[in-house]
Amino acid sequence: MVHRVTLIPGDGIGPEVTSAARLVGDATGVPFEWEVVDAGEKAIQATGSPLPDEVLRSIRKNRLALKGPITTPIGGGFRSVNVALRQQLDLFASVRPARAIAGEGTRFPETDLIVVREATEGLYSGVEHWVDREHSAAETVAIVTRKASDRVIRFAFELARREHRHRVTAVHKANIMKTTGGLFQTAFREIAPHYPDIEADERLIDNMCMQLAKKPEEYDVLVTTNLFGDILSDLCAGLAGGLGVAPGALYGDELAVFEPVHGSAPKYAGQDKADPVAEILCLELLLRHIGEKEAADRVFRAVWETIAEKKVVTYDLALPGYTMTPVPPSSCSAMAKEIARKVPLVDLSAPLPRPKGTGPALDAQLET
Repeated sequence: MVHRVTLIPGDGIGPEVTSAARLVGDATGVPFEWEVVDAGEKAIQATGSPLPDEVLRSIRKNRLALKGPITTPIGGGFRSVNVALRQQLDLFASVRPARAIAGEGTRFPETDLIVVREATEGLYSGVEHWVDREHSAAETVAIVTRKASDRVIRFAFELARREHRHRVTAVHKANIMKTTGGLFQTAFREIAPHYPDIEADERLIDNMCMQLAKKPEEYDVLVTTNLFGDILSDLCAGLAGGLGVAPGALYGDELAVFEPVHGSAPKYAGQDKADPVAEILCLELLLRHIGEKEAADRVFRAVWETIAEKKVVTYDLALPGYTMTPVPPSSCSAMAKEIARKVPLVDLSAPLPRPKGTGPALDAQLET
């Protein structure tokens, strides 16, 4: 069966890392047909819109998309394409695994958790305005609904079951934000008893940040609202080794879009030096989603072994702290070729090379 996938190269380093992912995808032997469409800065130049209707039509038709990072201007400029994409396609669950695979220097080598973030509302609802004519005060409205809270919380518990995980932690600020945070808390408390096989607990967002900085290995699946999830997923990426190894996925009822957590890094565009791992691991998540488990396992293992060997890695993974011995950095394309070369050769029955180990949930995921 040929899998037809919308491919959005994106801005900055996006075309380079999505090309790397395609190369690795070809190495799996899984047949893909890529429908390439542009969003972001290139689309503005061609159509005047950062998110042309063609992009939305393509994703709705194919139900799958692999996306590179898209620039979001800070302050002024066009509104976030990422936010608009999630809202217009109702991609309500943002899933961001944080798995410590960056090698010897990872400070928290047992990190193995998933952040599940409600992705359509909250403080990213887009409801904001100036309060006065002088533009000296501004207001942003956080919209939290019971419907959206219910479905993302259920999604988190179902994900925990599928991924052989045992704990779901709701993260909120219901002690201060008593209506919006309180609504999310109430939804969690009412849904959790329907999953008696999964441990359920709660953390306030500030306490959650402290707990993650001390003992991230104790957490499994975190479910939270939009802004908190955005912040926590970057924190967890840092614990696991950095944004260069942090994939992400967006799920709706029928659609799925796979995108890295990192941004477009325009200053590195065209230099062939960006880390391709996050985008390649997005391909891994896509393969799992379409039922190609063995191919997904091969991609993950090939990435893991390439990083563990420290022979062909990009500059970020060659820095002191990620490797105990000096390593000359390789290019984005060279690392992608090395991972692709390994994909058909890896031994899925052999134990993973583990400089300092990893979490038990990842072991279970790879062994089942």
